[in-house]
Amino acid sequence: MTNHPDIVAIGASAGGLEAIEALLMRLPPDLPAAVLVVLRRPPERTSFLPGILTRLMRMRVVVAHHGDRLEHATCYLGEPDTHLTVGPGATVQLLPDSFYRVHNIDALFQSLAHHAGPRTIGVVLSGMMKDGSFGLKAIKDAGGLAMVQSPEEALFREMPQNAIAYDGPIDFVGPIDALAAEICRRVGVNQHAAATSAPDDVPRPVPGR
Repeated sequence: MTNHPDIVAIGASAGGLEAIEALLMRLPPDLPAAVLVVLRRPPERTSFLPGILTRLMRMRVVVAHHGDRLEHATCYLGEPDTHLTVGPGATVQLLPDSFYRVHNIDALFQSLAHHAGPRTIGVVLSGMMKDGSFGLKAIKDAGGLAMVQSPEEALFREMPQNAIAYDGPIDFVGPIDALAAEICRRVGVNQHAAATSAPDDVPRPVPGR
């Protein structure tokens, strides 16, 4: 058992695809944490995000199904027409799309605050409006870590700026390179050493501690 956080939740909207790609490409394939990604996408369109990330990353990328048990070294995506959230025992819970779709980052972050607070790193990247601000504060209040992309680097500054202004003390604010290094440090892995190793291990379930 480790005291390191082992769930990394990343939220972005406008301008966020580029930020997500850049961040995930800098994480080692054998990261000892589950990675959950929420990017607001039109529910009526086919999403190509899983294929894009699969081509770019050496880490395993999956579209989450309801009831899936989170595993380390795995990146989870939701479908555009559902909310990706986490329930008891570090299992995926998919909620139907609704009027509140504009707060799907908050939905994920708040679920993790409730069920896995101290184990969670919440990360807000480029976007408009304030989705993620409430949820990031909830993660912080539950004993987790709050990180935000530098507004100066983000293609759209509003979401990072709102997260910083609303949440109070943020554990880390920085550009993508620095965010990746800090995530690796916090989960207890050497970013560059792990990135050069082959991902030979079968993904490990996240303990339901």
